[in-house]
Amino acid sequence: MKKKEIKEEAEEEITKPVDEKEIEEKIEKKSFDKSSWSPKTGVGNMIKSGEITDIDQVIDIGSGIREPEIVDILIPNLETDLLLIGQSKGKFGGGQRRVFKQTQKKTQEGNKPKFATIAVVGNMDGYFGIGYGKSKETVPAREKAIRNAKLNIMKIRRGCGSWECGCKESHSIPFKVEGKCGSARIKLMPAPKGTGLKVEKECKKILSLAGINDVWSKTSGQTRTKINLISACIDALKQLTSTKIKPSHVAEFGIVEGKLEKKK
Repeated sequence: MKKKEIKEEAEEEITKPVDEKEIEEKIEKKSFDKSSWSPKTGVGNMIKSGEITDIDQVIDIGSGIREPEIVDILIPNLETDLLLIGQSKGKFGGGQRRVFKQTQKKTQEGNKPKFATIAVVGNMDGYFGIGYGKSKETVPAREKAIRNAKLNIMKIRRGCGSWECGCKESHSIPFKVEGKCGSARIKLMPAPKGTGLKVEKECKKILSLAGINDVWSKTSGQTRTKINLISACIDALKQLTSTKIKPSHVAEFGIVEGKLEKKK
């Protein structure tokens, strides 16, 4: 009887619900004050002095972004969202999806829970980043994930590779790509204008923040493992930039890398 009580107590602890108000709370945009920022890297000093004014210059250097303030200055219109990677307690495993994945370590002192979350940032115009954060509390885990997402900012190629459209605008992707992680596989295919994002809900958030409006997808494997499916989607998006293309294809498919060119 004692063992049964201990087991029930442990199950209640690991499935203890997180504050719903905090989960559904929208992430507030904080105005960043450039004058009060004291950069710690060479790239940061160049940005504060005005030598670097474009995020492409930082990404093309290849040294990586070490300070999240760099992204706050160069991409001021950045949107943030959290992905639903966790699940609350429910009958037959059918609990509600949540942004925090809760795990627990059993020690002699008691149970030590931890919360993990994945954040996505993007300007909905060719730039996005994804980050993972884990902590003993929900708020520090969220802040870590957002910070890591800003440090992992990247640019992707967009275009119109659908034979049904041919509008030469950057509303979709220029060619078919496929990503995988574990057994989860996802294939992204160009779609004509007006199709929308026909993809899994969490991958839809990523593509939307990246600036992709129309795409078809096909998944296979254990897609219920959300973290693997998200990683497979990121792997597919990275192939858009790493794949070599001919100069003639840039005009043919309306390929744009990163942000749209400013119209004069």
